[in-house]
Amino acid sequence: MNSAPPFKKAFLGPRYWPTWLGLALLWLLSWLPIPLALNLGKGLGWLLGRALRSRRHVTRVNLQLCFPELDEATRDDMVDEHFMALGAGAFEAAIGWFAPDWRLRNRGEVVGLEHLQAAMADGSGVLLLTGHFTTLEVGARYLCLAGVKFHAMYRPIDNPLIDFFMHRWRQSRSGLPALPKNDLKKLVRALREGHCVWYGPDQSLDVNNAVHVPFFNVPTLTLTATSKLAALGRAKVVPYFPARINGRYRVTFLPALENFPSADEAADAALINRMLEEGIRIAPAQYFWSHRRFKHPPAGMPNPYAVR
Repeated sequence: MNSAPPFKKAFLGPRYWPTWLGLALLWLLSWLPIPLALNLGKGLGWLLGRALRSRRHVTRVNLQLCFPELDEATRDDMVDEHFMALGAGAFEAAIGWFAPDWRLRNRGEVVGLEHLQAAMADGSGVLLLTGHFTTLEVGARYLCLAGVKFHAMYRPIDNPLIDFFMHRWRQSRSGLPALPKNDLKKLVRALREGHCVWYGPDQSLDVNNAVHVPFFNVPTLTLTATSKLAALGRAKVVPYFPARINGRYRVTFLPALENFPSADEAADAALINRMLEEGIRIAPAQYFWSHRRFKHPPAGMPNPYAVR
């Protein structure tokens, strides 16, 4: 099942020297005191949020749709908080990839691990349901520290050297190889063998296998693949969510979804969105609001991102 790409002699050539330099820089950044790294990342993120006007517009629209109860000033503050979280997330990714275990153990915790253990007690495989959060990489590291072995689902990266390292980082930490998103046979086999598979269905979108169901009360095109994959793999679905709260990391597991999958794919997709909403509310600014989550509105509804 190991799909890791091989190391190539070409990686030592001049074409990849900038990539090696970038990796070396990330390694060095991972050794900064963590509070300093986070503050640097937040500052850079704040500047980025001012420079990238189109992404700031997307973020503001998403927050207006999902949190209509907030006044404009509060939402603008959340936009800034989001970009600061994005900046910190870049440093947190470096920390998650490179930092030794001893630097992380006392800076975070895993809550509700008994829910995952209960779901796997009968030998079932598990889809680790989550979303795209700025703390995703460092959160995955805390899963590893808690002894959770899992396959990460991935999309190949255009830079082969980065792709090579991403595979090895994840496999060396999680204990299991990454699996390509488009290889259904490998995903199903892993689940049927009783493994955990990381799964974030909130960005990759196949419009032919999705339905419009509520997400923060907004009709949102949502994948139906979660229930299909759970059925094919005879797997349980256990939600988990990473967050940085008051400078500490917390990964929260919820109980496995009951009666899932059902006979109603739309109802299943709506349940997945409700679970994501619950995770997002733990640390709202740390969700990827700069992603155009509502770019496929139902027929007859306007594009919310159109500049009027």
